[in-house]
Amino acid sequence: MDVMDLAKMALAQKLGGNKAGIAGALGGLLGGGSGGGLDIGSLVGGLKDKGMGDVADSWLGDGENAPISADQVQELLGKDKIAAAAAELGTDEGSLLDGLKDALPQMVDKSSSGGSLLDSLGGAAGLAGMAKKLF
Repeated sequence: MDVMDLAKMALAQKLGGNKAGIAGALGGLLGGGSGGGLDIGSLVGGLKDKGMGDVADSWLGDGENAPISADQVQELLGKDKIAAAAAELGTDEGSLLDGLKDALPQMVDKSSSGGSLLDSLGGAAGLAGMAKKLF
């Protein structure tokens, strides 16, 4: 199961079922753009930039994931993005934030192995492929 599927399932459970548009809303919130992919690296970087490096490190590591509050999720992703995603999903911001505070740790945890996001990029070969696109 890929990270997007995991995120959609976790969020759908919190929002009361299979909601249409979850992939698009998550992409908008997490920098996935029109392709629907999730930018887990930017999410982790954002946590560290907002002073939540210990939370990010726990999600990346193999131990227990530290919790994140709904207020911290809103600070991380931005009030405007949360409002737009909630409207797109036909739910209230509080319910979306409640779902995200549970889904985000799972997404990062499942995207990393031993504290590394390398596996989510397709290993060293995937990283090399990304580097080729930059040059």
